[in-house]
Amino acid sequence: MSLNSIFQYFVPKDKKFFPLFEQDSANLIVMAQRLTEAVHTEDITRRNELFKEIENLEHVGDEITHQIHLELSKNFITPFDREDIHQLASAIDDIADYIHGSASRMFLYKVTIITQPIKELSELILQACQDLDKAIRELRNLKNIHNIADSCVRINSIENQADYVFDKAVGELFEYEKDAVNLIKYKEVLSALETATDMCEDAANVLESILVKHA
Repeated sequence: MSLNSIFQYFVPKDKKFFPLFEQDSANLIVMAQRLTEAVHTEDITRRNELFKEIENLEHVGDEITHQIHLELSKNFITPFDREDIHQLASAIDDIADYIHGSASRMFLYKVTIITQPIKELSELILQACQDLDKAIRELRNLKNIHNIADSCVRINSIENQADYVFDKAVGELFEYEKDAVNLIKYKEVLSALETATDMCEDAANVLESILVKHA
C-alpha cells in the first residue's frame, strides 16, 4: 500500500466539517433575516414571533457548533488546522449569540419604537452574514481564494460602517435622550447589534488565517 493510499485511509470520507460549517453560516443568514424583518415591522405581535424564531434558531446553531466540536474530537485528519476549526465554529456561535442577544434585549426591555440606527445595524449584520456564508462555501476546495478574501474585505468594511452608525447613534442618545432608562435600553440594544458585526469580523479574521496557511 502506497503512502498516499495510507493517507487517504485516514481522511474522513464524508467530509463532515464543510457541510456543518455551511449549515451554520446558512442558519446565521436566517437569523439575520428574521432580525431585519422584526425591526422593520410595526406589528408588535409579529415582531415578538420573529424574536422567538431567532431564539429557536440560536439553539439550532448551538447544536451545529456542538456537532463540529464532536467531529473535531473524533477525526484525526481535518481539512484545515484544528485550532482554526475550533475558532471558526466559536466565532460563528458568537455571531448567533449576539443576534439573539439583540433580539432578546429588544423583547425584554420592551423596546417598541425601533430607531433608524437599529434598522441600519440589523441590515449590516445581514450583509456581513451573507458575505461570511459566501466565504465559507468556498472553503471546500480553496480554489477561489480571491472570493474568500473579497468577502473578508467586505465584512471588515461592514464592521467599520457599523462602528460609525453605533458611535453616531450613542452620541445622539446622550445629546437628545432625557430619560435615563430609555438611554440605557437603547444603548444596550445598539451595543449588542454592533458587537454582532465585531464577531463577523472575528470570523473573517479566522478565514484569512486559513487562507494564509494554504497559500
